[in-house]
Amino acid sequence: MKLLVEEIINWINKSDRPVIIGISGHGAAGKTTFSTKLAQLIGLNEVSYLNTDPYIVPSQLRKYTMITYTHQHKSYHSKMTACHSDAHHTPSLERDIRMVKSGLDFYTIDTDYKKSELISPKKITIIEGMSVAFIDPKLMDLKIYFYTDDETELVRRVGRDILERGTDITAVRQSHEQRRIQYELFMHPFSQNFDIIIKNSNEEVCIEKNLFTKLVKPSGN
Repeated sequence: MKLLVEEIINWINKSDRPVIIGISGHGAAGKTTFSTKLAQLIGLNEVSYLNTDPYIVPSQLRKYTMITYTHQHKSYHSKMTACHSDAHHTPSLERDIRMVKSGLDFYTIDTDYKKSELISPKKITIIEGMSVAFIDPKLMDLKIYFYTDDETELVRRVGRDILERGTDITAVRQSHEQRRIQYELFMHPFSQNFDIIIKNSNEEVCIEKNLFTKLVKPSGN
């Protein structure tokens, strides 16, 4: 992982134009930690950071949206989770990324948990969050996807949602199964659009796909 980060930073330093890096994956996969560390290593003064949580349809609205699907020969009728593409304001996010590519300032979506803020394009723009998985991959120069296994995600969600957000443990466990099934059905297939795929579990970190290294190597090497 350290070598990969060094290659990304070296590529950024050699670039003669602004770069947009999209980082996605499901909750508790490690994408936010990686994004924050990358921004710090690059230098925060050179990075515009856009978290895409405000582009997700609020949970109080999603709870009224029921979807039907089949997994392992079993039918389900359940609330749509954020792992489904329809739970995201993808046209708005794509519009704002085009603003970045055009060198224009814009204000992010205002929510009850995150106030609107001004995004001014810099040399590097990191766009991080689940919504990134569902937008046109051609809008980004480098795409990195994180995911983890079922057990690791549950352990991390319990720690994060209960300790940091005060969520009831019963609610977390009840939502986990459907969230995980919907992730496998509706979100994980989009990972194939990414240049780099990283499985980040409590056991190990494994780079499962890395087209980036091949792309940045000089021809003949």
